Amino acid sequence: MRTQLAAAATSDITIDGSDKAIVIAVAVVALIALAIAFALRAGVLAADKGTAKMQEISEAVQEGAAAYLARMFKTLSVFVVVVFGLLFLLPGEASERIGRSVFFLVGALFSASIGYLGMWLATRANVRVAAAANTTGREEAMKIAFRTGGTVGLATTGLGLLGAAVVVLGYGSSAPKILEGFGFGAAMLAMFMRVGGGIFTKAADVGADLVGKVEQGIPEDDPRNAATIADNVGDNVGDCAGMAADLFESYAVTLVASLILGSAAFGTKGLIFPLIVPAIGVLTAIIGVYITKARAGEPGLKAINRSFYISAVISAVLCGVASFVYLPTTFAGLGLSPEKLQELGVSDAANPALIAIVAVVIGIVLAAVILWLTGYFTDTNFKPTKDIGEASSTGPATVILAGISLGMESAVYTAMVIGAAVYGAFLLSGSLIVGLFAIALAGCGLLTTVGVIVAMDTFGPVSDNAQGVAEMSGEVSEEGALILTELDAVGNTTKAITKGIAIATAVLAATALFGSYSDAIRNALAEAGDVAGDATGFVVAVVSPNVLVGALLGAAVVFMFAGLAINAVSRAAGAVVFEVRRQFREIPGIMEGTTKPEYGKVVDIVTRDSLRELTTPGLLAVLAPITVGFGLGVGPLAGFLAGTIVTGTLMAVFLSNSGGAWDNAKKLVEDGNHGGKGSSAHEATIIGDTVGDPFKDTAGPAMNPLIKVMNLVSLLIAPAVVALSVGDSANTFLRILVALLAFAVIVVAVVISKKRASVLHNV
Repeated sequence: MRTQLAAAATSDITIDGSDKAIVIAVAVVALIALAIAFALRAGVLAADKGTAKMQEISEAVQEGAAAYLARMFKTLSVFVVVVFGLLFLLPGEASERIGRSVFFLVGALFSASIGYLGMWLATRANVRVAAAANTTGREEAMKIAFRTGGTVGLATTGLGLLGAAVVVLGYGSSAPKILEGFGFGAAMLAMFMRVGGGIFTKAADVGADLVGKVEQGIPEDDPRNAATIADNVGDNVGDCAGMAADLFESYAVTLVASLILGSAAFGTKGLIFPLIVPAIGVLTAIIGVYITKARAGEPGLKAINRSFYISAVISAVLCGVASFVYLPTTFAGLGLSPEKLQELGVSDAANPALIAIVAVVIGIVLAAVILWLTGYFTDTNFKPTKDIGEASSTGPATVILAGISLGMESAVYTAMVIGAAVYGAFLLSGSLIVGLFAIALAGCGLLTTVGVIVAMDTFGPVSDNAQGVAEMSGEVSEEGALILTELDAVGNTTKAITKGIAIATAVLAATALFGSYSDAIRNALAEAGDVAGDATGFVVAVVSPNVLVGALLGAAVVFMFAGLAINAVSRAAGAVVFEVRRQFREIPGIMEGTTKPEYGKVVDIVTRDSLRELTTPGLLAVLAPITVGFGLGVGPLAGFLAGTIVTGTLMAVFLSNSGGAWDNAKKLVEDGNHGGKGSSAHEATIIGDTVGDPFKDTAGPAMNPLIKVMNLVSLLIAPAVVALSVGDSANTFLRILVALLAFAVIVVAVVISKKRASVLHNV
């Protein structure tokens, strides 16, 4: 039998005609978002493509990016098929297991589609932005770059919302269980794309910088550097494809957590309201994309931030209206059974509509604060990044130390802000389950801005690529080059900002999923008949040594994952260094510009190495929760998740902000400060930027899907762990065997990874 909470939640959910009409309307809004994304795409493609030389360079980038993603999807299809089969083996009703597995595929397909769209359009927008900067001016160049991101942003919100709406329409009260598969599919693909794309882009970038800038003293996008095309390809497969998929899975997983907890806290209305909030976000994202215009003489970042804040305010107002129109002002008005109301333990004064809107506003405010805070620590106009620029006058060591210090400090402030948002949402109700739902709604509130967030993120690599196309072609005027340099610097900051917001989203979603995990354990204990084993109230004692061990293991996995990702970049970059040095040494005429380098060989190297290197981190993320859960039990697994969330949050902010600040400090020097290009200060900041590359674009952003993948795996395996631990189906031997097998696979994967010979040595 189930717990009273679970039973009440199921019996209180009936989607009648009016609620079904709302869900259909949400699906229609999702389709509108996709239609407008298509219109924006057409507008971008209609722009001037520039000169024949510029088009040739852009087409080389397109070819490399498409080839990489094709090979990646072929590799990942094996993982998808295996997991699809394993999901059938988990406990549950047959219809739920089938639906969960099928929508796992749908989530994976949507995540891959968003990633591919981001890459496909960005590789075609780069030349158009360069051409606009050269002929039309800054405003048009910025408009094309931002609307490229807007296309991907609206596609992200449209597909995420459409998937959730279809599941709710098709499965009703069973929708939360089915959506676990949808969220897991999106998260798993995003993690692999984020890690693989991050390894690709930073291996090429680091290799290009070490040989081109440091050894040969040539500019970043000089066509004589054999790694230049691979570097530009990497911007798209890492920052566009990887980050777009990452933000899509954040969107999907937050919806999953909201619908699971909402159905338990508010019944039917709790299942519908989390769909209404992001639907409003779609409408405000459309407004945000279309109003983003840089005024004459106005910094580009100011124009983008203004659009973000306007969108956020509109979202807050509309969500407030929706809350008080759709939700009642008393819990009695939710139509819940007396048993359910008693189980929730809410006070008589509690107001569901007020709780919902305050929670949503907390999420929106959190996004705005993170935007400002991340911008402060990474933008060239503020003191932290300027301090790193000043540190360059005393050499690379002080640049590295200043960047690490900045990252650590910024992680503290960001964690405090996110923690305040989580705790503030939780305090809105005296009920545990309602408080967790409020946290999930805060995540939904934050995601009302996701359309603009994705636009901001994609703006960065498109601008970076445009500058690369301009420099490699040599056919952009001095004024056009200055415009592209400015947009590239703005893009560095917007990328850092979106990484910060993605981290906040990951924490809110993971915290809500943590609550869903507890509920899953309570249900599983009750079904196993273990009333004495706390079937009606699963509680983990933090002071218990085994739980603390679990927390320690969760923190350790974060460090191991980050280390594997950074080391993978190091090895792959070493191979690039080898190849670029070989070409400079063995192919005559490269430095004189009379012979074209063999760009394709470097693209092949980073493609091969990135796909090979992503396997170990991926296996670690999926199998670590299985090892802890089946090996140590549900209590230590809860500790494991807590350790992962806390450590992953701090690690992600530290790595992302350090890397972003190092990058912009280099641009400060290149703009003529502290000696300018070619000075010792410039060389020091190049080294800092090179160290920061895998920090900000590989290991740091990969923390977001890592946290959610491990939470979703834990949520999915929780019933199986309980079933093998208590009741008539208890089987200690099988449980330990599963844990040992999972652990053995992790060990083998790590050992193989460590045995790969490092090529970072002098030749």
